[in-house]
Amino acid sequence: MDRHRILFVCAGNICRSPLAEGIFRHLVTEAGRSAEFEIDSAGTGGWHQGQRPDRRSVAAAAGHGIDISSQRARRIEPADFSSFDLILAMDQDNLKNLRKSAPADALGRLHLFNAFTLGSNRDIPDPYYGDREDFEAVYTMLLAGCSALLPKAG
Repeated sequence: MDRHRILFVCAGNICRSPLAEGIFRHLVTEAGRSAEFEIDSAGTGGWHQGQRPDRRSVAAAAGHGIDISSQRARRIEPADFSSFDLILAMDQDNLKNLRKSAPADALGRLHLFNAFTLGSNRDIPDPYYGDREDFEAVYTMLLAGCSALLPKAG
Protein backbone atom coordinates (compact mmCIF):
# COMPACT_ATOMS: atom_id res chain seq x y z
CA MET A 1 0.00 0.00 0.00
CA ASP A 2 1.29 3.45 -0.89
CA ARG A 3 1.56 5.89 1.97
CA HIS A 4 0.26 9.44 1.67
CA ARG A 5 3.19 11.72 2.47
CA ILE A 6 2.13 15.13 3.82
CA LEU A 7 4.39 17.99 4.91
CA PHE A 8 3.11 21.03 6.81
CA VAL A 9 5.23 24.19 6.44
CA CYS A 10 5.41 27.52 8.27
CA ALA A 11 8.25 30.01 8.73
CA GLY A 12 10.28 28.63 11.63
CA ASN A 13 8.64 25.25 12.28
CA ILE A 14 7.95 26.02 15.94
CA CYS A 15 4.34 27.31 16.04
CA ARG A 16 1.88 26.48 13.27
CA SER A 17 3.37 23.57 11.34
CA PRO A 18 4.22 21.48 14.43
CA LEU A 19 0.64 22.00 15.62
CA ALA A 20 -0.71 20.96 12.21
CA GLU A 21 1.54 17.89 12.20
CA GLY A 22 0.43 16.92 15.70
CA ILE A 23 -3.27 17.49 15.03
CA PHE A 24 -3.25 15.58 11.76
CA ARG A 25 -1.21 12.71 13.24
CA HIS A 26 -3.72 12.54 16.13
CA LEU A 27 -6.71 12.44 13.75
CA VAL A 28 -5.06 9.78 11.59
CA THR A 29 -4.28 7.66 14.66
CA GLU A 30 -7.82 8.03 16.01
CA ALA A 31 -9.16 6.92 12.61
CA GLY A 32 -6.94 3.83 12.71
CA ARG A 33 -5.14 4.94 9.56
CA SER A 34 -1.56 5.51 10.80
CA ALA A 35 -0.10 2.97 8.39
CA GLU A 36 -1.44 5.00 5.45
CA PHE A 37 0.44 8.21 6.22
CA GLU A 38 3.86 9.75 6.59
CA ILE A 39 3.41 13.13 8.30
CA ASP A 40 6.05 15.76 8.99
CA SER A 41 6.56 19.51 9.29
CA ALA A 42 9.28 21.96 8.35
CA GLY A 43 10.05 25.66 8.16
CA THR A 44 11.06 27.85 5.26
CA GLY A 45 13.77 29.32 7.51
CA GLY A 46 16.32 27.60 9.69
CA TRP A 47 16.36 29.96 12.68
CA HIS A 48 15.04 27.35 15.12
CA GLN A 49 16.57 24.13 13.73
CA GLY A 50 16.71 21.42 16.38
CA GLN A 51 14.50 23.30 18.84
CA ARG A 52 11.27 22.02 20.33
CA PRO A 53 8.01 23.67 19.28
CA ASP A 54 7.14 26.94 20.99
CA ARG A 55 5.96 26.25 24.55
CA ARG A 56 2.61 27.88 23.73
CA SER A 57 2.07 25.49 20.79
CA VAL A 58 2.99 22.58 23.06
CA ALA A 59 0.50 23.86 25.67
CA ALA A 60 -2.30 24.39 23.12
CA ALA A 61 -1.85 20.86 21.79
CA ALA A 62 -1.59 19.36 25.28
CA GLY A 63 -4.83 21.06 26.24
CA HIS A 64 -6.50 18.92 23.58
CA GLY A 65 -4.72 15.69 24.48
CA ILE A 66 -1.99 15.92 21.82
CA ASP A 67 1.72 15.72 22.67
CA ILE A 68 4.00 17.55 20.22
CA SER A 69 6.87 18.06 22.69
CA SER A 70 9.15 15.52 21.01
CA GLN A 71 9.07 17.28 17.64
CA ARG A 72 12.16 19.22 16.55
CA ALA A 73 12.24 22.16 14.16
CA ARG A 74 13.88 21.68 10.80
CA ARG A 75 14.25 23.64 7.61
CA ILE A 76 12.72 22.32 4.42
CA GLU A 77 15.29 20.45 2.32
CA PRO A 78 15.49 20.01 -1.46
CA ALA A 79 14.68 16.29 -1.08
CA ASP A 80 11.36 17.17 0.60
CA PHE A 81 9.99 18.41 -2.72
CA SER A 82 10.22 14.91 -4.18
CA SER A 83 9.63 12.97 -0.94
CA PHE A 84 6.22 14.44 -0.12
CA ASP A 85 3.03 14.14 -2.17
CA LEU A 86 1.46 17.19 -0.58
CA ILE A 87 3.19 20.24 0.90
CA LEU A 88 0.85 22.59 2.73
CA ALA A 89 2.00 26.13 3.53
CA MET A 90 0.41 27.96 6.44
CA ASP A 91 0.33 31.35 4.70
CA GLN A 92 0.92 33.11 1.38
CA ASP A 93 4.47 34.16 2.33
CA ASN A 94 5.42 30.55 3.12
CA LEU A 95 3.86 29.42 -0.15
CA LYS A 96 5.76 32.10 -2.10
CA ASN A 97 9.05 31.04 -0.47
CA LEU A 98 8.36 27.38 -1.22
CA ARG A 99 7.60 28.16 -4.87
CA LYS A 100 10.93 30.02 -5.17
CA SER A 101 12.93 27.01 -4.01
CA ALA A 102 10.87 24.14 -5.44
CA PRO A 103 11.82 22.42 -8.68
CA ALA A 104 9.28 22.87 -11.48
CA ASP A 105 8.02 19.29 -11.21
CA ALA A 106 7.08 19.84 -7.55
CA LEU A 107 5.01 23.01 -7.96
CA GLY A 108 1.78 21.01 -8.26
CA ARG A 109 2.36 19.57 -4.78
CA LEU A 110 2.50 23.00 -3.09
CA HIS A 111 -0.72 24.42 -1.72
CA LEU A 112 -1.95 26.95 0.80
CA PHE A 113 -3.23 24.92 3.79
CA ASN A 114 -6.69 26.52 3.96
CA ALA A 115 -7.13 26.61 0.17
CA PHE A 116 -6.47 22.89 -0.11
CA THR A 117 -8.38 21.79 2.98
CA LEU A 118 -11.28 24.24 3.21
CA GLY A 119 -11.35 26.06 -0.14
CA SER A 120 -10.44 29.39 1.50
CA ASN A 121 -7.49 31.65 0.66
CA ARG A 122 -7.27 32.70 4.30
CA ASP A 123 -3.84 32.42 5.92
CA ILE A 124 -3.26 30.64 9.20
CA PRO A 125 -1.92 33.63 11.17
CA ASP A 126 1.43 33.35 12.90
CA PRO A 127 0.71 33.44 16.66
CA TYR A 128 4.38 33.89 17.64
CA TYR A 129 3.97 37.46 18.89
CA GLY A 130 0.57 36.74 20.39
CA ASP A 131 -0.71 35.18 23.58
CA ARG A 132 -2.38 31.95 24.64
CA GLU A 133 -5.66 32.94 22.98
CA ASP A 134 -3.88 33.42 19.64
CA PHE A 135 -2.42 29.92 19.87
CA GLU A 136 -5.85 28.50 20.75
CA ALA A 137 -7.38 30.28 17.75
CA VAL A 138 -4.69 28.82 15.48
CA TYR A 139 -5.29 25.38 16.98
CA THR A 140 -9.02 25.68 16.15
CA MET A 141 -8.27 26.76 12.56
CA LEU A 142 -5.79 23.92 12.08
CA LEU A 143 -8.20 21.38 13.56
CA ALA A 144 -10.88 22.44 11.06
CA GLY A 145 -8.47 22.14 8.14
CA CYS A 146 -6.91 18.86 9.28
CA SER A 147 -10.37 17.38 9.85
CA ALA A 148 -11.28 18.29 6.27
CA LEU A 149 -7.95 16.96 4.97
CA LEU A 150 -8.32 13.46 6.38
CA PRO A 151 -11.11 12.29 4.05
CA LYS A 152 -9.39 13.98 1.06
CA ALA A 153 -6.09 12.21 1.71
CA GLY A 154 -6.97 8.77 0.54
